[in-house]
Amino acid sequence: MTFFIVTLVVFNGFYRNIILNNPRKRNALSLSMLQSLREDLLHDVKSKDLRVIIISAEGPVFCSGHDLKELSSEDDVKHHSQVFEICAEVMTLIQKLPVPVIAKVNGLATAAGCQLVASCDIAVASEKSQFATPGVNIGLFCSTPAVALGRSLPRKVALEMLFTGEPLSAQEALMHGLVSKVVPEDKLEEETMKISHKICESSKSVLALGKATFYRQMTQDLDTAYRMTTQVMVDNLTLRDGQEGIEAFIQKRKPVWSHSQDEKK
Repeated sequence: MTFFIVTLVVFNGFYRNIILNNPRKRNALSLSMLQSLREDLLHDVKSKDLRVIIISAEGPVFCSGHDLKELSSEDDVKHHSQVFEICAEVMTLIQKLPVPVIAKVNGLATAAGCQLVASCDIAVASEKSQFATPGVNIGLFCSTPAVALGRSLPRKVALEMLFTGEPLSAQEALMHGLVSKVVPEDKLEEETMKISHKICESSKSVLALGKATFYRQMTQDLDTAYRMTTQVMVDNLTLRDGQEGIEAFIQKRKPVWSHSQDEKK
């Protein structure tokens, strides 16, 4: 079994920890692993109880990218296309999910593994972690990882990574925006759970609306983005949890979330 899922209770909700669990192969994103990851991401995702998904890994390598044995000439073009297509599907799926997805990185993330980190909503890394797109050094330019990198990093930083294959340290990744936080290895679990706990205190329906809106407006020009988000703010106020939060603030009490998409009647 390539993956296993651990679901634990966090305050009044749940988080799901998807663990890349093939350290002997450096947690390579083989076709079977990508299929498992897609299935695990989608599992019961609409449940009110699921609030956060964490992606972590066993072993010293977070993820080494694609399994190069699957990309040799022994496999046909159809197979190669299938690998890259499902990988792109998984990366875009992360941002379409109604819950935040956190990468918990403790080691090396290269090529599509680096792409996976860049595609997550939040990334927490240990100080020993490194990030690279070394495909150019073996004759396979990291064109698909470049999509996620180019949307997470300044252009010149992303292109230096892509052109040279040289890794970024955890601190460099933090400085340039590839990861959210860098902590000592022994604090990685604590910091990741601290963020997860805080997320679980909010309304799932409000977070889902906010996440979808954030990614939608990122592709729009400034005027269009403001028109769209203005309407979303109005729509947010019609939600039961939108009104509950405001009423709770005025009444100086903790909100009682329904986590529902229902409108306030």
